[in-house]
This record gives sequence, structure tokens and C-alpha cells, in this order.
Amino acid sequence: MCGRFASYLPPEAIARLFRTVKALPNIKASWNVAPSREAMVVRHHPDSGERHLDLLKWGLLPHWTDDPAKAQRPINARAETVAASGMFRSAFAQRRCLVPAGAFYEWRKTGGPKVPYAFARTDGQPIAFAGLWEGFRWPSGEVTRTFCIITTSANEVMLPIHDRMPVVLAPEDWPVWLGETTGNPSALLHPPAEEVLQCWPINTRVNSPKNNDAMLLDPVTRS
Repeated sequence: MCGRFASYLPPEAIARLFRTVKALPNIKASWNVAPSREAMVVRHHPDSGERHLDLLKWGLLPHWTDDPAKAQRPINARAETVAASGMFRSAFAQRRCLVPAGAFYEWRKTGGPKVPYAFARTDGQPIAFAGLWEGFRWPSGEVTRTFCIITTSANEVMLPIHDRMPVVLAPEDWPVWLGETTGNPSALLHPPAEEVLQCWPINTRVNSPKNNDAMLLDPVTRS
């Protein structure tokens, strides 16, 4: 699964990398993005063909939801079932997005407390998660836009820590995923190659979303 990530690059840098247009979102750097929080998301506008960088809430609220107060808001969708699932299939067909991140976190089960690890690209570039987005319109006319991150089976780097991981998309796959060019988006839902990501143990301060600073990514030594 993917339940926490870091998004600390300024919107200007994300906009340059992902070639987005439109006004930049106003958001502070975060080293501990948690579910229900806002994060930057790259979407393709079907009419203009442009990429937009917007703030969406993490936890998908489908547009067809009858009772949003009681609705589940999944933060992840499984790659193996996303195209057929009633919860996700409409968004998978029409509303795919990229979720930029500097790093993400996962916890390894032990005999005692879970041990946190950070994951980032080995080349130093931002990660682009495969995501889905939705827009829910309230009776007042206000629209809440939300997203989730697609997960897949673990690669060799992740496997000692967890059996699931987020789908990490290579830059050459972004146009197909966003629907800008023809292709098979389902074919992109696989673990990244082993050399794409690195990981290291970090302090348990990351366990609480209240802790939010660059030191969360500092490596620690464990016996």
C-alpha cells in the first residue's frame, strides 16, 4: 500500500518538470502527506490538451456517491482490479492523473513495533505515482476533487519491507497514462525496475503526521 509520502518540491519546480500550465497552487512543502490532506496532482485537460497542476484531497470520493458523509474514501486502488472495480473503473477509464512526490514511506512488520523506511528515486528526480481523480458536486454546487494512488505487487527493493508498493511511472509513460497519446494504460501498472528506487531506514517520528520536517528523511542506523 501507500499511506504516506513527502511532497517538498515547490510548485514551480513541479510545473516545469511536468510541463503544466495555468496558475500554480498555493501549498507549503510537506514531508508527511497523510490521507485527507491536499497534495499536488497533474491532470490532462481534455479540451485544451494542457496539463494542469491542482490541489486535490487524498482519498477518492466518486462522483456517483449517494451519501458522502458515510462513503469510504480509499487512498489506494489495486492495479490488478482497478479497471473492473465498480469503485474505480470510471476514473480509470477517464480520469487518470500523476501524483508527484519526493519520497514515500512504508513500514516493515517485526516482532515489535513496525519499522519505517523511506523510498526515493535513485536518480534524484521526483517520483510520479499513477493516480486516479474524481470530482464530487455537492447540492450547493461546490465541487470536491479527490485522488487515490494505484498500488501493485512489490519489486525486489520493496519486498523485504512490504508486499505492495505504489505504481511509479517513467516520464516516457506519462502521455499514455494521462490520455494524451494512444496506448494501453493497464500495461503500465507494474512494479518499477529494481534500479529505479532506493530505500533506507528512518526515525519513527514519521509515524505521526504531526511531525513534518525534512529530518524525517534522515537515515538512521539500526542493529
